[in-house]
Amino acid sequence: MNLHEELKIALEAVAEPGRAAPMQAYMRDQFVFLGVAAPQRRLAARDLLAGLKGIDADVLLEHAQLLWQQPQREYQHVALDMLALHRRQLGVEHLPALLGLARQRAWWDSVDGMAGIVGDVLQAELRRGGDGHAHMDAALQHEDFWLRRIAMLHQLGWRADTDAGWLFDAALALAHEEEFFIRKAIGWALRDYARHAPAEVLAFATEHRLQLSPLSYREALKHQLP
Repeated sequence: MNLHEELKIALEAVAEPGRAAPMQAYMRDQFVFLGVAAPQRRLAARDLLAGLKGIDADVLLEHAQLLWQQPQREYQHVALDMLALHRRQLGVEHLPALLGLARQRAWWDSVDGMAGIVGDVLQAELRRGGDGHAHMDAALQHEDFWLRRIAMLHQLGWRADTDAGWLFDAALALAHEEEFFIRKAIGWALRDYARHAPAEVLAFATEHRLQLSPLSYREALKHQLP
């Protein structure tokens, strides 16, 4: 059997069909589900995905694309698990393929998962002395708001590696948008950085309160407001 046949068998073995309808409803009926909860999904696929260690990155992306084409949403989540597990095999040259995947069957769950993978690739590039942000400039201006969300979120968890200037400029560049997922992303990105630099985020949010949406402002200072 090939990888995809083995993954299908592994996931179907732990699927609980009674979970499928509630999972689908939670995603606003955007996708169909097998009914596999995240912990069971990761456990079922763990050994199969671990067996891909050292595989060529292009082959890894081919596997991800095939998983992305499956109708049940759990397969896209497995693809993200796979890419996250083998993120060290990915470089900035693979960003177009990663962002291309993110645009397919896009919703917050897959987009946010891809934002973490993209962020890991870029943080590794930054630590090698490369530009960890330039690759996101085009995404920040892309017509697809899901790519703009990835750009806004790609520094999540970076702490001291965060380019605060880039973060604040990006927040202001997107602040005029009315899209909920963009406004939420702005607030989330700022709140995450506030764990490392609360005074800087408070000063920025206070200075630009009239430019930021109430949602972005509230989310940014969620742990600082009384």
